[in-house]
Amino acid sequence: MNNWQAWASLAVFAAAYVLIITEWVHRVAAALGGAGAMLALRATDDEAAFFSTHSGIDWNVIFLLTGMMMIVGVLRRTGLFEYLAIWAVKRARAKPFRVMAMLMIITAVASALLDNVTTVLLVAPVTLLVCDRLKLKAAPFLIAEVFASNVGGMATLVGDPPNIIIASRAGLSFNDFLVHLAPLAVVLTVVLVAMCRLLFRRFFVYDEDRAAEVMSLNEREAIRDPRLLVQGLVVLALVIAGFVLHSVVHYAPSVVALLGAGLLVAISKVEIKDVLGEVEWPTLAFFAGLFIMVGALIETGVIGEVSRALADATGGAPLGSAMLLLWASAVLSAIVDNIPYVATMAPITADLVHTVGDTHGHVLWWALALGADLGGNATAIGASANVVVLGIAERNRQPISFWTFTRYGIPVTAVTIAISALYLWLRYYALA
Repeated sequence: MNNWQAWASLAVFAAAYVLIITEWVHRVAAALGGAGAMLALRATDDEAAFFSTHSGIDWNVIFLLTGMMMIVGVLRRTGLFEYLAIWAVKRARAKPFRVMAMLMIITAVASALLDNVTTVLLVAPVTLLVCDRLKLKAAPFLIAEVFASNVGGMATLVGDPPNIIIASRAGLSFNDFLVHLAPLAVVLTVVLVAMCRLLFRRFFVYDEDRAAEVMSLNEREAIRDPRLLVQGLVVLALVIAGFVLHSVVHYAPSVVALLGAGLLVAISKVEIKDVLGEVEWPTLAFFAGLFIMVGALIETGVIGEVSRALADATGGAPLGSAMLLLWASAVLSAIVDNIPYVATMAPITADLVHTVGDTHGHVLWWALALGADLGGNATAIGASANVVVLGIAERNRQPISFWTFTRYGIPVTAVTIAISALYLWLRYYALA
């Protein structure tokens, strides 16, 4: 980094990160302030910030979130989430840990079929209602579901946005991810549930009276608008089909989500201002600011320098390259959102694959995917799903601080990455 703008952009990013961590100012103000400073310093410009697919705002993420938030907002009016909350509690016999385990498994499976952001948008409202019914603190449940969404999302090509980038660059198919990463996702989900039993044990307070009250409820009575529910579920099913059939229909997930939201607003009688009122605008603004800041680091060469240093450090040794890529990706994805990180790291990984050779080269792509997807669990801004859930929690007056999330995220990330390292070594080197 030989230019002053690179160092200035790094200083701005570090300052904004400190403000987000310490919560001296609101995280949205810190992100937008940092983005404004990057533009003022000309570390990036309007062309790069708003139109570049490499270093600008990822509008696919923004509009995917907008569309799904609108659909979820309509479904919330039907009473569906109350129905699911009561159903889940009754199936778990109102035992707090059983409820958490059930919600985590549902989240992990759904995140593999949809994507982790869409999944947490659907599951978080149910979780808040469950916790309200049982008089439980919602934060541990929401944090556990974020972990499960990132673990489940790594299992398939559509489960986590970084996987789509990797698949495009490496020429990998949906089945490739399923064969190579899904078995590990199952193992990590089981480990994660066991870890959450220990990490959150003091929050599993069983209130016999509240439990009895919920067990006596009839979940069907929670449905307030059956007609709107049918309309919403049909549209949601079409959107999910569009996500799963992405390789067939060739519509980006953001386009599918916006089409679904537009269709649901058109066929229902819900006022558009009420639907837009359900959108988490502060969360979207935070994402925009974060994308611009990270984009400035890309434009000024900061992230490229880090990536090249990582590539040089591997020395071309197959196992060493995979392990270093896995752990370094986990650390870096905890600091910057894993989408721009993977976009930057993909061409570097391609060079590494060429250096290592065909025999073990493909393992580097799995190392990158695992490090980026699981490293996102370490901090509150490491992955898109984390930011979305924090926004939902704040809107429902149950805020989760950066340090609260990170205190649990770091040990979860350390354990899951360690298991992933063992998996890569056993499957592709020791037992190959």
